[in-house]
Amino acid sequence: MKRAKYILTTLFALAAILAGVFPVYAADAEFAASSSYYPISVEEYTYGDLDELRINKVYQLSLSDDPSLIPTEDFVRNGRLYYLLDMTRKDEVGVDTQPCTQAVTMASDTDDMEAILQKLDAEIEATTEDGYTGLLRLDHTSVQVAVDGYATKSRTVSATRTYPNLSDADLSLVPKTITDGGKTLTLADVQWSSSNQTEADGTVVRYCANASYTGTSSSRYATGYTVTADYSGEVSKIGCNVVTYTAIFGSMPDPNSSAEPETPDNTDAPAVPDAPDTPTPDAPAGTSSLKKPLLIGGAVLVLAAGGVFAFKKWKERR
Repeated sequence: MKRAKYILTTLFALAAILAGVFPVYAADAEFAASSSYYPISVEEYTYGDLDELRINKVYQLSLSDDPSLIPTEDFVRNGRLYYLLDMTRKDEVGVDTQPCTQAVTMASDTDDMEAILQKLDAEIEATTEDGYTGLLRLDHTSVQVAVDGYATKSRTVSATRTYPNLSDADLSLVPKTITDGGKTLTLADVQWSSSNQTEADGTVVRYCANASYTGTSSSRYATGYTVTADYSGEVSKIGCNVVTYTAIFGSMPDPNSSAEPETPDNTDAPAVPDAPDTPTPDAPAGTSSLKKPLLIGGAVLVLAAGGVFAFKKWKERR
């Protein structure tokens, strides 16, 4: 007996859960269907000699989209009931745009930024792998210069010195090294010349040394430079087919909205007795609202019948 009660309790609990789930699921489905698409523009205007208030809602869909999901239900705005008059369709060729940035690299023999900017193009044409094309402009703040490498070069430097009034043509009287421009140079050659000079002791021979000094100077230099720069802009692609739908809504005063009559400011007017309340017949329920209870009731009956059948079978076996 306990097992039978357990089975019946489980079946009725399942029926209760289904009764709560089906309305929620149906409401979510209706909401999704009514809000699948949103208009890209809404225009409110007057039409005709009577200045009828109208609203146009414009939707843009792709060829794969379902236009039946465009909301066409009546709606109320500012005391007027708007209803669908017409739906127009227009096939268009759309243009899709997107931002694009491309890096450009080039070799340079100088790191002078002014000279580099003169070599860079102000604009370049870009084509992406997806078929988007457009003009990109140089971003001056993105220009960077990197050194490719360094090398060392050497060169021979030389200098001359003259040493006059020497007593003899002796190399010991000539300096072996000198410093010139911060570089140490070594004696390489000496050219002698002599002259007779009259002094107090008589005529003497004086010598003049013309010395040549040489050395090596080494310096480090950049072998080259690599310049990178970014070009940015917008690229576009033609050929994206879109369909433009325009839902045209007419309007009329909302019959369900009634303005409260103004009470005249006259205290002397006789009071009018209130009219007896007239019962208002209930509006007929739509088929969609009747289907849900019927479906839920049917599910409950099926589950209950199954529970009774299971209980009878169990009882027969006992």
